[in-house]
Amino acid sequence: MARFIVTFAALALGAGMALAHEDIADKYPQSELYNKPVEFIPNVWSAIGATAPPTYENSGHNNNLSFVVTGDGVVVVNGGASYRLARALHDEIKQITDQPVKLVINENGQGHAILGNSYWAEQGVDILAHEDAIHEVKENGDFILQGMQRYNQDKAEGTKVVPANISFSDRYDFEMGGVRFEVLHLGPAHGPGDTQVWIPEWSIVIAGDIAFHERMPPIFADTCTSCWIETFEGPFTDLGATYVIPGHGHPTNMGTVTIGTVGYLRDLREKVGAHLDEGGDLAGAYYVDQTRWEHLDTFEELATKNAGRVFEEMEWE
Repeated sequence: MARFIVTFAALALGAGMALAHEDIADKYPQSELYNKPVEFIPNVWSAIGATAPPTYENSGHNNNLSFVVTGDGVVVVNGGASYRLARALHDEIKQITDQPVKLVINENGQGHAILGNSYWAEQGVDILAHEDAIHEVKENGDFILQGMQRYNQDKAEGTKVVPANISFSDRYDFEMGGVRFEVLHLGPAHGPGDTQVWIPEWSIVIAGDIAFHERMPPIFADTCTSCWIETFEGPFTDLGATYVIPGHGHPTNMGTVTIGTVGYLRDLREKVGAHLDEGGDLAGAYYVDQTRWEHLDTFEELATKNAGRVFEEMEWE
């Protein structure tokens, strides 16, 4: 336990000094990974992506690509944004352990979680995703791939749309090398098929996009923000996790992601709700005051869009 505490304390210090990196194109230029994987607690590694939109310079690595080394194989969380990015992650894994990758888990149906499936499937690795994420890939995979091809150009080489070959509905539990994994869909949050990977013995959750803190949470046209808050404050908080690897940004703790996620969503809903009570329209909703959150990466890209989408959601509540 002492090593866990020391490791996490060092991590917290490093994260506090470095924080987010929307303005840095690539921190690991010798690889298509944005960052070299770092071990945050023993046997749990993550290559932290840019807290920025996907670009050619960051190779689409703008989310966290994590993996857990067990005594009998490796579990990877997120397929990656392309064939080449998944291969780059695998190259790093091979430098850390001789254990084979036995399972890849997609945290949702977005491109940076699933487009690297084409590489992992070619290696004969099973891929697990929530049934809603698989549906998203089957319905919109070609559109997702084309979006990646536009920004990634030659780096998109080899990438194909490959849905996960194993699905689950509420949870998928398994043990590998003495480590128990609980793969969970705790309820509606950021997007279809949001998935959390909970390792109770180590009190760590690889949270995916239910949790944010260094970049602004994106709100999609079909996101239910009230549902997201309910899922976060209910079953997600009830896990009692000590360590949290969010979908984007450095690993941290529950208090920090609670402020960055529920704090933001509640504040935005309060501002938009007041605007509605005053008879305000959609055009005015874009300009509700979000300056409290302007320190977050992707604020410029997302703040007004988020406000408009919350207005459209709350208009019908």
